[in-house]
Order: sequence, then structure tokens, then C-alpha cells
Amino acid sequence: MQKVKYFLVLMALPVLLFSFKTEKKEKINWLSISELSAAYSKNPKPVIIDVYTSWCGWCKVMDKETYANDKVAAYINENYYAVKFDAESKDSVEFSGKKYGFNPAYKANDLAVYLLYGRMGYPTTVLLSTLDAQPAPLSGYLKPSELEPPLKFFGNGVYKTKNFPDYMKEFTASW
Repeated sequence: MQKVKYFLVLMALPVLLFSFKTEKKEKINWLSISELSAAYSKNPKPVIIDVYTSWCGWCKVMDKETYANDKVAAYINENYYAVKFDAESKDSVEFSGKKYGFNPAYKANDLAVYLLYGRMGYPTTVLLSTLDAQPAPLSGYLKPSELEPPLKFFGNGVYKTKNFPDYMKEFTASW
């Protein structure tokens, strides 16, 4: 009887192990601001910056539901440099040749103030066609379907030939 139990446990073990195997999810390759500068100098492409704070609940939801979406992550990884930036960082950072530090008046880093035009709301997704381009901030929580049009507008280079309202007239969602 003991041998039969041992045999059954031995046979069931691989089944149990493989039943808990989950599919590998696509993850965004997040960079720091300093890593962005190095990567961009070698191969320029659009930039997406997730401006967040540690206490922001919607920032965490966006990480779990939007940035963890396989289609969103794959598209961002292929077409963008992705940066996570804590708006309340007290560390000095250099971005596009300029140094930014903590701004007590805003209780935020001046880079966040610059990227968000002083409208400090979190999360805010900032899209840049180039490092020195005017920031395009999208404030608030965005579902994958809401993030798709602006991502593709910049990621596919459509901004070079069309304005966003004309682009949206022809846009077909696929997420």
C-alpha cells in the first residue's frame, strides 16, 4: 500500500507543477531618466514617461491594468523608450541637457512640473516625439483602449503629417 501511495504522489507531482505554470506576460522595459539619455543618443525614438507618485492609487491601477496589458507593453517596447518618473523625487535629474531639482512650492521635482505644465495630477502619461519636443501630457488613469490612439499617433510617426483630430477620424482601434 505504501508503494502505491508513493507511486500516485510521484505521478501527480508533474501534473500539479505544470498546472500552476502561467503564461509569460509582456512587460514594459522601463528606463530611468539617465538610462533614457544614453539609449536615445544611440537610437532616437519617441518617449513615453509615466509620471506617478508612491501614494497614488490610480497610478497603481494603471500599472496593473494598462501597462501590464500585453498589447500595450509590446507596442511601447517596440516603438518607444519608456520611463517611470516619481514626480515627488527629491533627486536632481538631467533631462535633455537641463538639470531639474526638487521644487518645494509644488512639492514635486521640477522635471514633473515642466512635463505637466504645472498641472500636478497623477498619474499623467507624457508623450514626446523627440527629447526636445513639447510634452504632450495625458492626465488621469487611461485604459488600454484610451491610450492606443495617442500611442500610435506618435509611435507610428503620424504626427509628422496630420493633426490628432484628423487622425482620430480615420483611427481604427485594435486593442
